[in-house]
Amino acid sequence: MPTDSGESELANLLGRRAERDTVKQLLIQAHAGHSATLVVRGEAGIGKTAILEHARDTAARSGYRVESAVGAESETQFAFAGLHQLCAPLLDRVGVLPEPQQAALGVAFGLRGGAAPDRFLVGLATLNLLAEIAEEQPLLCLVDDAQWLDEASAQVLAFVARRVAAERMALVFAQRDASTNEVHPLSGLPELRLDGLGDKEAEALLAAAVRTPLDDEVRERIIAEARGNPLALLELPRSTPPTQLAGGFELPDTLTVPHRVEDEFRRRTGSLPPDTQLLLLVAAADPTGNVALLSRAAAQLGIARRGAAPAETAGLIKIDTRVRFRHPLARSAVYRAASPPDQRRAHGALAAATDPQLDPDRRAWHRAQSVLGTDEEAAAELERSADRARARGGLAAAAAFLQRAATLTPDHAARARRALEAARAKHEAGASENALELLTAAPLGPLDPLQRAHLDLLRAQIVFHLTRGTEVSGMLMDAAKAFAPLDAALSRETYLHALDAAIINGGGDAVRIAEAALAAPAPGVPTRPVDLLLDGLATTLTKGYAAGAPGLRHALEAFRNSPLTDPEQDCQSDRWLWLAGRNAVAILDDELLYVLAARNVQLAREAGALAALPAALNFLSITSVLMGDLAYADELATEATVITQATGGVPLRHARVILNAWRGDQAETTALNAVIASDGTYPDEGAEVSLAQYAMAVLHNGLGNYSVAQEAAARACRSDEQSVSSAGLPELIEASVRAGEPERAALALEQFSSRAYACGTSWALGLAARSRALTSTGPGTEEQYREAIERLGESRMASDAARAHLVYGEWLRREGRRQDARKRLRTAHQLLSELGLAAFAERAARELRATGEHPRKRSTQPAHALTTHELHIARLVATGATSREIAAQLFLSPRTIEAHLRNIFRKLGITSRRQLKDLPLP
Repeated sequence: MPTDSGESELANLLGRRAERDTVKQLLIQAHAGHSATLVVRGEAGIGKTAILEHARDTAARSGYRVESAVGAESETQFAFAGLHQLCAPLLDRVGVLPEPQQAALGVAFGLRGGAAPDRFLVGLATLNLLAEIAEEQPLLCLVDDAQWLDEASAQVLAFVARRVAAERMALVFAQRDASTNEVHPLSGLPELRLDGLGDKEAEALLAAAVRTPLDDEVRERIIAEARGNPLALLELPRSTPPTQLAGGFELPDTLTVPHRVEDEFRRRTGSLPPDTQLLLLVAAADPTGNVALLSRAAAQLGIARRGAAPAETAGLIKIDTRVRFRHPLARSAVYRAASPPDQRRAHGALAAATDPQLDPDRRAWHRAQSVLGTDEEAAAELERSADRARARGGLAAAAAFLQRAATLTPDHAARARRALEAARAKHEAGASENALELLTAAPLGPLDPLQRAHLDLLRAQIVFHLTRGTEVSGMLMDAAKAFAPLDAALSRETYLHALDAAIINGGGDAVRIAEAALAAPAPGVPTRPVDLLLDGLATTLTKGYAAGAPGLRHALEAFRNSPLTDPEQDCQSDRWLWLAGRNAVAILDDELLYVLAARNVQLAREAGALAALPAALNFLSITSVLMGDLAYADELATEATVITQATGGVPLRHARVILNAWRGDQAETTALNAVIASDGTYPDEGAEVSLAQYAMAVLHNGLGNYSVAQEAAARACRSDEQSVSSAGLPELIEASVRAGEPERAALALEQFSSRAYACGTSWALGLAARSRALTSTGPGTEEQYREAIERLGESRMASDAARAHLVYGEWLRREGRRQDARKRLRTAHQLLSELGLAAFAERAARELRATGEHPRKRSTQPAHALTTHELHIARLVATGATSREIAAQLFLSPRTIEAHLRNIFRKLGITSRRQLKDLPLP
């Protein structure tokens, strides 16, 4: 590992007692089975690597196994390069991992073929590989210069750092301060900030570095200019003649310390022989440190092996088993000081010296850097490297290769095509703003109509991702129209994108887009579930619910019946399956809703698609709330939150706000609603705001604040999102009746009844019967309440069924039938309490007390002491799942699952998995 703050122990650890203590405690904690992570931050030369070396030495003396990796600035385009560097010595143990994880690592490292793995499945495989090693011996992983890790490696290692818990493992990263506001994947992890040395320590270090006597004024000036940076204190005096040190010392005040240090390295390099300078440049251009490669490249340039000797004597470089620069700033100084022609010569020599069979991508990259102007052959070679990078899951790497390929392409049309592909890869890799900038280059070439349509589609997708702007639906519709005569199947998918965006954003474009979609050409391929969904949704929006509901059901059944393993359905397994599930709520089909929501989670889990899994978990959480399983819903929402935090995704709030509303948690629901309402990315009439308003309607109906519930429900029902209005209308009806506005309730009932009869499900007809009973005053009212209870009891929707008992009991009490009311309210209270619908249960309790009966308190079960996460694990164990199986599902290590199990056993007073199976779990 290269040094960061000089060779001497004095330079390395001078004045760093608190930092040494932090490292000591981290290693003690990890040795005891409590995993620890630390990011050491600071400017270049401040001593980060010294802390890592101290951690290495301390860990080695404590019985740790130590593995390390070093980021390199010129390696950032090689996907998983840093991760492979760390894991390569451990790959003899990869056979202990489940096959999907073995495959993910193998493909990522280029050791086997296969589909590009989900990046976070690679993260899970890495976590379990490291955990297996740590089972045998405590493990310390050191990553230096983490700011230069390739994006794929940085994301995977950040994921691992956030998921370690009960392993005997410590991860320590050294990361240079960022020069921009860019958020690195390691942001948010525990940090150790290194500042400059104090004056006393700086004087001691300077005295050790400069043997020549210094005047007090000169010493003070050096210390002031170095600002406590150890590398500056060591390096700056080396390039200054002793006479100047004795009589005066001048440093440019306008540069930062790292730039001044780099300037000193540059000046020292400039005094070397020309061949030595060129050899140093070749070494700087190749971050692998491969001695044999350097020798072959030097031979290409006619430089003898002894040409490196002056640089070694000057202490700029060391060559033994690897080529090592004294400091990363020395490497960058050498490269930046070279003229562009010399840089191209160095890369050209490295390309010629690199085996095209063993390392085609690095050869292609060096060759590309050696080109002046354009070169189609070099561009095509880079494009092939991009294909290989994408196959390994390296989207950021593919984007870098394609962007450079576009620059080298002489043909204008081919250049535009490659620029467009580079922009798409950047967007898929998460660099959407960079992708948008790159798109401005694509129109410079003559795009054909299909390429132009793809450009318009990509631009719309990027804008939607960045801003959720209301103009996006129109942009997508324009792209769909452009695709229509060129690729009818893609045109229809783009129309569905546009329709979904319009529904999510609100603003009234949904009907206009739906009309255009219905007029679009047929797909030209066998009818797919996505085509049926587009037709059903567009028909519902343009011709009414009754006309569109049968088509929607047909589409959702097609999604349900499509094979899980059909490669043609890949897009539907995430984006369209999510939309299909939402429309199952729209047609109030509880069976389809459950199947599609569960299927979405299953597919995301099996693929290891952690980027898509949180949204799938949140939707299944909402489904579970409606089904009355609030404990499971909480587990799912918590899992989604944990994964989102681990992967750095955008927080999803709709599941949590709906869960809290049904629980009757006024404080949490109101707070989340306020966050959503104040977030400018959520339009007032968009789906997120409408879902939050639906949640507020449920909350206040439970609390008995019917006027507030009525207004919230009315706002929710104005949404173009059919699922929101389908769920919101029964809330509006109940709130309007209780608020004394029967006319408003009657209008909502008329609208909902037509939907319910079009749906024909037990859930829909049960809610319709309940709503009719609430608005009725005649002799048939009781029969309608009974029908509601019967039909909802036949559905999966236990929450709505329990509420049917409640409103029936309330009606019986108002009719003066006290004994009948007690019986019905007692049932309602018991059901609502068991389901965890606290506000509705209290509403039932108030009604019971009004009849003269005091409701029974719910008994406390031992399982109530478990956290949501522990309860989730306990349920999985109770089904017979092994720790390894649970770990794979929850993206944790088996050791962490075992640690949770020990806590579960302790809280429940049991000692075995068999006992856990026999306990009642909520």
